[in-house]
Amino acid sequence: MLSVDEPPKAKDLGDLTLIWRAALRYPGRLVGAGIALSLASAATLAIPDGFRRVVDKGFTAGGGDIGSTFRYLLMIVVILAFATALRFYFVSWLGERVVADMRIAAQANLLRQAPAFFEQNRPSEIASRMTADTAVIEQIVGSTASVALRNLLTGTGGIIYLFTLAPKLTAMLLLGIPLLLGPIVIIGRRLRALSRTSQDRLAAVGSITTEVLGAMKIVQAFVQEQRETARFSSAVEDGFRTARHRIMMRAGMTAVIILIIFGSITMIMWQGALDVASGRMSGGSIAAFVITGGLVAGAFGALTEVYGDLLRGAGAAGRLNELTAAVPTIRAPVDPVPIPAAHQARLTFDHVRFRYPTRPDTLALDDFTLDVAPGETVAIVGPSGAGKSTLLQLAERFYDPSEGGILLNGVDLRTADPAIIRAMIALVPQETIIFAASARDNLRYGQWDASDAQLLAAARAANAADFLAALPAGLDTQLGEGGARLSGGQRQRLAIARALLKDAPLLLLDEATSALDAESERLVQEALALLMKDRTTIVIAHRLATVRAADRIVVMEEGRIVEIGTHAQLSANGGLYARLAALQFAETA
Repeated sequence: MLSVDEPPKAKDLGDLTLIWRAALRYPGRLVGAGIALSLASAATLAIPDGFRRVVDKGFTAGGGDIGSTFRYLLMIVVILAFATALRFYFVSWLGERVVADMRIAAQANLLRQAPAFFEQNRPSEIASRMTADTAVIEQIVGSTASVALRNLLTGTGGIIYLFTLAPKLTAMLLLGIPLLLGPIVIIGRRLRALSRTSQDRLAAVGSITTEVLGAMKIVQAFVQEQRETARFSSAVEDGFRTARHRIMMRAGMTAVIILIIFGSITMIMWQGALDVASGRMSGGSIAAFVITGGLVAGAFGALTEVYGDLLRGAGAAGRLNELTAAVPTIRAPVDPVPIPAAHQARLTFDHVRFRYPTRPDTLALDDFTLDVAPGETVAIVGPSGAGKSTLLQLAERFYDPSEGGILLNGVDLRTADPAIIRAMIALVPQETIIFAASARDNLRYGQWDASDAQLLAAARAANAADFLAALPAGLDTQLGEGGARLSGGQRQRLAIARALLKDAPLLLLDEATSALDAESERLVQEALALLMKDRTTIVIAHRLATVRAADRIVVMEEGRIVEIGTHAQLSANGGLYARLAALQFAETA
């Protein structure tokens, strides 16, 4: 299962190859970023040499043309400015583009997954990966990787330049770099752990606040104000103690770093001053050495910081790749069998046994056999948990049966392309899904290229034209999250209009009127009657009054068929259907 936790750090950088492969699709931008990066690094290292020339020529008698030296330094600054701007553009573009491509690839693969995937991995967990993890990757490509390469080039080039200036002083500096990096690495790891702990403590404070304020009446009714105050104070004090520990470590690390850096610089300048006094080194060279030494020390110090970010990015890339690489359990075979007579539908369940992947110990369907003829209306009734909705899930090939087979026009669904199967089916679910889009786009989900005339004709047939026309902007009205601007009955009629537009030969109705008032139910039933005309229809309903007119009624219990017949036949038999009907009609009376 997926996790919504913060992307864990990988043990190595291997998963960064996933990001690298995504970036390789844009070789021009990569080359541009590499050139700009190299120029910026070279210009950075050229600045100390420019200062060396300024000091040696500008502060000594008869130093020559000082103007040419400053022009050289200005040229370096101009190159550095433009190279840095180009580097920022290229790496930022690559970061955004790579993240966009990875999101698109992950989303495209998610849309191919069977419902079982989303039962085992909650959509909220997946959304976390699509946002939090991709944000980490964007930072890696658009910033961290560039910073790491720039510092690596600057540090390596700086050491080479230092050896040309003063080999002895360079050797002294290289001995001091491990002394600088050691505390940064050791204390830095501890600081990162403390920072995460501080965030946990802060989250605990926020959680307690939300919980208590949301239950304030209960807290006061049971006179628990003092206890909740003590609990909140304890959480705040825990956070303060963690923050104090973090501050002390940060202060200690700052003292150690300043001591090592400035102590090393002082010792090196001391030795350099002796070399200048003895004539072994010019004043400009020692100035250039100090500046370059600072650049080198800063570069390697920054590398230790970005290494942790690179590990975190590798972990995020690995997590996102799990979404992209997930193989759908329901997919088209290599050579799918075409379904004949696609204008009509005959649906056959042949000794089907089925268990949901998340409930492998429970048999949802047990030796279920049913043949629904073209144009026939079959109603499925029974108590909750009898397996009624499972039939529709299997018909859509959201799952495959454990045993037996399901045939559409004589073709086993497992041998056909799921897209072709679903193109022959129109579904009106119990919980109508309305997208946070316009009424027009919600209707067009049934047929995306439908004209306004077709949309209005479907709306009239579904008894939805009047309320759609009354919306503030008509079909262009945004319906809000989950269709918040519509009532339950209106949402159902919109779903029926959508199914009418699809004009599929097989219609699946899953308790389409279960939660409606009498007037809304009457309007929906009128729309359903037109929708069911000349179509093979399977109707699931708790309200038995809605299935009286079915050609056949199938009564299910515990995944099996216990009765089949018309309403009159089953009522006269005195079985499960008769008991359910007597109970419901008595309640209605």
